[in-house]
Amino acid sequence: MGYKLIHPNDNVKVNLSDGHKYANRDIKSGERIIKYGFPIGVAVADIKAGEKVHSHNLKTALSGAQNYTYAPEISPLANEEPATINAYLRANGDIGIRNDIWIIPTVGCVNKTAEKLASITGAFAFTHPYGCSQLGDDHQTTQKVLKGLITHPNAGGVLVLGLGCENNNIDEFKKVLGEVDPERIRFMNTQECQDEIAEGIAVISELKALAQNDERVSVPISRLRLGLKCGGSDGFSGITANPACGRVTDKLVSMGGIAVLTEVPEMFGAEEVLFKRCVNKQVFNRAVDLINNYKNYFIAHGQPVSENPSPGNKEGGITTLEEKSLGCVQKGGSAPITDVLDYGDTAKTAGLNLLNGPGNDIVAVTNLTAAGCHLVLFTTGRGTPLGAPVPTLKIATNSKLAQNKPHWIDFDAQSNESDRLFDLIIETANGKSAKNELGGYREIAIFKDGVTL
Repeated sequence: MGYKLIHPNDNVKVNLSDGHKYANRDIKSGERIIKYGFPIGVAVADIKAGEKVHSHNLKTALSGAQNYTYAPEISPLANEEPATINAYLRANGDIGIRNDIWIIPTVGCVNKTAEKLASITGAFAFTHPYGCSQLGDDHQTTQKVLKGLITHPNAGGVLVLGLGCENNNIDEFKKVLGEVDPERIRFMNTQECQDEIAEGIAVISELKALAQNDERVSVPISRLRLGLKCGGSDGFSGITANPACGRVTDKLVSMGGIAVLTEVPEMFGAEEVLFKRCVNKQVFNRAVDLINNYKNYFIAHGQPVSENPSPGNKEGGITTLEEKSLGCVQKGGSAPITDVLDYGDTAKTAGLNLLNGPGNDIVAVTNLTAAGCHLVLFTTGRGTPLGAPVPTLKIATNSKLAQNKPHWIDFDAQSNESDRLFDLIIETANGKSAKNELGGYREIAIFKDGVTL
């Protein structure tokens, strides 16, 4: 299949058969290795032209928190013909692209009750181990993420299922939730029920009856919030799938839509690519804090900031975190960065938003869902069946994966153009099931940092 030089300044090229890197000229020990036009680490030995470049002769150059200067370079996006989708209008003016009934436990103690109710009624239960025995930021993060799920517009109705004695009991949680639609969001404390299963079924039946009357209407695609995530990256991620997502991001943003990029550790080494696209100094300062605070989180736990890529990433051709990050951020295209979000914040500003959170697949897709993303584009070179509560379109970086796992993969980025991916997004928004939905892969995980009581 040959080799690909991604950027004219690169001193490595990619083997299109296995995704690994090879020197395209002699490289001296101590010299920076350049890929995507940026350094991905430092050579630790002399490397001859044509020699493989990987963990044996390349190391990371990442370090801790740094100082940065705001030097914006924002390119105008191409004008695109506005598109429409068919969605459900919600009472608060938001839109949903699904009309499911969700069960959200306030605490892990009622997980099995939620699962039983889901199995009987066809609702979707999103269980988790938290809601009690947490303090400070962890407790607040749990509440904020659960709030984002409970108020998510893809749910036509939600049963908030509590125990009664937990820290995150319904009365306390309502203070965080604020005003919600009382018809579509119902609450039930199981300690107060004689038969929680029978009462839960009755509530869910009422929610389903309400949702059955909802109809899709045509709305501008500018109202869509698109989440961006990669998992099990390989040497093709930054060549096929992630750039395809980047072109889709630019197209959506040019139409007034919102895209959300998370996985902060997978911005390390590529942060300056993003900083240049911050629309103002305030957004830039928040983006710098996002990166430096996450590095300090690693350091506070005695861990190196470069402890990535995974074994699967390395087998697929990725050597350093800088390399992984430079491929990862391509999902954001060239769109201007208009906002920086923390856990549980809702994306509201048109453009590309950066979302605080780890690269861990299930935590990341949960964060994106809680931020209000209607669907998630999930690129992968290794494959995974994982899905968020929202449609999670799996985009294969290589055709071999797409052919081997057709029940996981929605789109083959090696064989299809990004315009076709944009069409698939519209089809999915209009009701076409993603593979994670067809397979029943919908789950959540909430970030935890502190102590458990």
